[in-house]
Amino acid sequence: MADYTHTLACTLTGMGHTVAVLTATAAGSSPGLGAPEVFAWVRRWDWRMWRMLDERVASWRPAVVHIQYQTAAFAMHPAINLWAWRPWRRPGVLTAVTFHDLKVPYLLPKAQPLRRWVTATLARSVDLTITTNPEDTAQARVWRPDIIEIPIGSNITPVPPPDFDPMQRRAALGLGAGAALIGYFGFLNASKGGEVLVDVLARLVAAGRDAHLLMIGGRTGASDPTNVAYGQRVEARIAALGLGDRVHWTGHLPAAEVSAALWTTDVCLLPYRDGASYRRGSFMAALAHGLPIVTTTPAVPYPDLVDGETVLLARPDDIAGLTAAVERVLDDPALRTRLGRAAARLAQRFRWEDIAAATLRAYEVALARRRGL
Repeated sequence: MADYTHTLACTLTGMGHTVAVLTATAAGSSPGLGAPEVFAWVRRWDWRMWRMLDERVASWRPAVVHIQYQTAAFAMHPAINLWAWRPWRRPGVLTAVTFHDLKVPYLLPKAQPLRRWVTATLARSVDLTITTNPEDTAQARVWRPDIIEIPIGSNITPVPPPDFDPMQRRAALGLGAGAALIGYFGFLNASKGGEVLVDVLARLVAAGRDAHLLMIGGRTGASDPTNVAYGQRVEARIAALGLGDRVHWTGHLPAAEVSAALWTTDVCLLPYRDGASYRRGSFMAALAHGLPIVTTTPAVPYPDLVDGETVLLARPDDIAGLTAAVERVLDDPALRTRLGRAAARLAQRFRWEDIAAATLRAYEVALARRRGL
């Protein structure tokens, strides 16, 4: 979500708009020409942030305050949800929210009804509500019939380092000439099927393949505290199956190195437990890099995700089906090429310039509605 915010802000700045980001003190600056100004002032996402945001709005006088929302990103505190709702102090500017997902946190399961209420209150109290994918749009339309869907784009521009050589990189991992390298990109999370990745690798090795798994990027991220425990479960599974020497962790990488790692792999495996979705930045990055993708059947229909044409699909947790799909890609160079080209074509629908333009149009419509035009 931070990458999304940064990329959207930079794109809007490049289009001539002035953008600033109010965020947590742990955030760094955003150097570079055309980067937004970053106010890393929020120590805690609690009730005290109301005053800080009010003061920032009063002094900076923006045309729009746009909340980029995902529950865990705000420490699961409801203050941000209720800021625009306050009857005694409504914001004097256009307010908007983009829901990056509507998932209920794994923590505090007894608080789920309250969590749904504060999420719905945020959707209803702002002037403009945006979702990023069909499944969230269907759910949120109950709260806001005028909801707008604007997809995310890849947070990784497909540009590798100047000295990129996939064979050298595979050799550095200790891979032989005939080894199969499966790629996974993204933080480990219970919804993303990390244990499924390991089980698929185990089946491939048991079938006699010299298969390896490249885990690209940081392991757990900073927003969801459940990720650490889940990451430990995945690591324990790797050790229990004796696959430690076949799983390679890159750790956090600069964007160009992520591109290089993705293009070093033979196939990208993204076994989401809740199905493939356009809300997944890792999935969008795999499309943008033109990778052959094996993933799980979406929870709602996605007309562009056609099994055997743009991706290969299997049911979530169908280890045999996912393994068979990976084997199809590894054994059929023509299929691998066809899927990669189809992914790259589909990625053209998610250009950041188009996403920024759609966001600006949504602002204009909401502003006109607010003014009664």
